[in-house]
Amino acid sequence: MQSLSNRAKILEKKPMTLAERAYLPAIFQGLSITLRHFFMKKATIRYPEQTRPFSPVFRGLHVLKRDEQGRERCTACGLCAVACPAEAITMVAGERKKGEQNLYREEKYAVSYEINMLRCIFCGLCEEACPKAAIYLQADKMAPPRFERDEFIYGKDRLVEPVSPDTRSKRGIQLTPEQADKLRTQLA
Repeated sequence: MQSLSNRAKILEKKPMTLAERAYLPAIFQGLSITLRHFFMKKATIRYPEQTRPFSPVFRGLHVLKRDEQGRERCTACGLCAVACPAEAITMVAGERKKGEQNLYREEKYAVSYEINMLRCIFCGLCEEACPKAAIYLQADKMAPPRFERDEFIYGKDRLVEPVSPDTRSKRGIQLTPEQADKLRTQLA
């Protein structure tokens, strides 16, 4: 069959020399590449001990925020679960009982709130969809490595911001020392 371009190149097969038949040049070439890579700077880092600098737009670990009085902001409206493209968020809504006004902001609250971190793509759409500014993706924390799959399902025990004003996240509520003392006395 004739080629379309009519540019055929005829190759001549030369007999191999003794060194080529022993594969010595190929072995030395492979060893030189190996030694060159052996002394190069490593591209990887030792993750738990070392971390790379985060980007200014990094979206990390989720947190459910509290308001100024220490009450949970989430009203279980479900907009974050609807906005999640990976369907990683599930919640169960409940009614606030008498005497729980200092725990929950409104009559409706999330009895259970779970995020499956294996499904989450950290897109930030849940943060944008929340009308109460209850969920944030922290810019300074990543999800820690785990060994079991069920440890990647984060419930309210891991997601809700601590009550203590001193241990709050850097994003979200910023309290002055006077406000922190006032909040501490109200919660005591």
